[in-house]
Amino acid sequence: AAPAPQAARSYLIFFDWDKADLTDRARSIVSVAAQASTHTTLTRITVSGYTDNSSAHPGEKRGQDYNMKLSLRRAEVVKAELMRDGVPGTTIDLHGYGETNPLVHTAANTKEPQNRRVEIIFQ
Repeated sequence: AAPAPQAARSYLIFFDWDKADLTDRARSIVSVAAQASTHTTLTRITVSGYTDNSSAHPGEKRGQDYNMKLSLRRAEVVKAELMRDGVPGTTIDLHGYGETNPLVHTAANTKEPQNRRVEIIFQ
């Protein structure tokens, strides 16, 4: 017999430009991750926020600072939703990475939806 399929170990939640609120689709993904965490052997859950390299506040340093804060707000929103769905907050590590580590490499000041994300990773 084939072994049962493993639960996903990572989940991606995407955000609208310059937003940190969860859409209905995002809430459903967080809910699936929270449910999966109860059936998965794990020691930590890492929640990491990212932005694209565009900014609602242009200017090299100011834009990067703003994006760093926005990425952290996104991660905090996802952590709060995981906790609402029953995941203990003490198991969740939170990180904001701003515009570093894009999924899609772009030219400067580009609005790229796939880079505006939070990653939930089970460890």
